[in-house]
Amino acid sequence: MKVEIITPDHSLFNGEAKAVTMPGIDGDLGILDNHAPLITALKAGDVKVTTEDGKDQLFTLKGGTAEVLNNKVLILAE
Repeated sequence: MKVEIITPDHSLFNGEAKAVTMPGIDGDLGILDNHAPLITALKAGDVKVTTEDGKDQLFTLKGGTAEVLNNKVLILAE
């Protein structure tokens, strides 16, 4: 799936991933390929992106919004 994490200033990540874990306001969310459509607010915490080669990348956010649609995850981070 395609994953994009952007802030008002720049892009933190833009690429393909096997999985994404993010801090939703009601608890952590795990996203895999072909996840159902979703829009949610995010609280402060770490977003973990597992790339297709199996490596994990962590991004610390102060909060934001996430959209999952058509096998794409878009995170608008603060």
